[in-house]
Amino acid sequence: MDLPNPFPILRLPYLAIEEVFKSLHPIEIINLSLISKRAKAVTKQMTFYSKYDICLRIDEGLGIAIRVENKLVSCTYLMTSDERMNGNVEEYGGNDYIVRRVYKYSKNPIEEWKQLFKYVLDILKKQTLHLLFITLDDFVDHNVSIIDFLRKNVKSVTECQLYQDEVENDVEEHAAYLLNNLKVSNELHFHLNIKNDNFDWKIPKNLKELYIHDSEWIGYERLVEIDCEHVTLRDNQITNEQWSLFLKKWMAMETNQNLNYLRLDNRDLEEFRAIVLHDIPHEVVDKGVKRNLIFWFPDETEEINGGIDIRRIDGKIATFFVQDNVFSMSVH
Repeated sequence: MDLPNPFPILRLPYLAIEEVFKSLHPIEIINLSLISKRAKAVTKQMTFYSKYDICLRIDEGLGIAIRVENKLVSCTYLMTSDERMNGNVEEYGGNDYIVRRVYKYSKNPIEEWKQLFKYVLDILKKQTLHLLFITLDDFVDHNVSIIDFLRKNVKSVTECQLYQDEVENDVEEHAAYLLNNLKVSNELHFHLNIKNDNFDWKIPKNLKELYIHDSEWIGYERLVEIDCEHVTLRDNQITNEQWSLFLKKWMAMETNQNLNYLRLDNRDLEEFRAIVLHDIPHEVVDKGVKRNLIFWFPDETEEINGGIDIRRIDGKIATFFVQDNVFSMSVH
């Protein structure tokens, strides 16, 4: 059987080429751009890349993912030092999503990963990183060089997720270095075990979401510096007296003016009223009163019965309630 003649994609009119490109997986677009200088030039002329998001994953491996908005299509390059994995492709999915993973062998996976990431940024004309997922104790010897590389090549990170594998590992210095050198613009998920109360990091302002899983190191001074829309502080050690001072400052519009939702560990609502709100004007709302209040990010609401209200000087109300074993403060 004769092989079909090659299809001259690059000789088509521009609009026809763009339609062909739209039908390709993002990784196929990157691969096509590598064929020749002309292929690269044509690839960079496409105008639909705004729907693509670039994500980096740094844990047991090094990944570069290109996600397509609204279609839940994820195409990921995974750098590997295992030559047997080179070129392997994994694909899985369901009715509403597709995941494709391509393994790329390298004797120096970190440096080649950096170069490939720069190339993807250039082809897709991106200056921001949609997601950075990094486990800080997996590539300890390379953390600083990776952070410096990202600082030079991306203007900001939309969502940053920080993890560590082993609780006993000290990751504080590298965590502070990352957060002091990269601009996180939207969401920060902090899953690190910080042992030092003087952890040298200033919390970014105006985040849409700040999630700190182990927040024992978040004291009162840091609490009043936070100015994010959605805040979760798990296992915090802030005293009842300090919470009372914080709420008085919030009511006077002296702190956390952008706060829409605060999530804490479960606690008894009546005990909170008696201890924290004892000298703060408040209103106990009848349990028969139902209101749709913000309960999760991003501004997801749920029907809440009753609660306890306090009022800010500009008329904004904060309602305290317990739902699904979660103690919440919802601003409306």
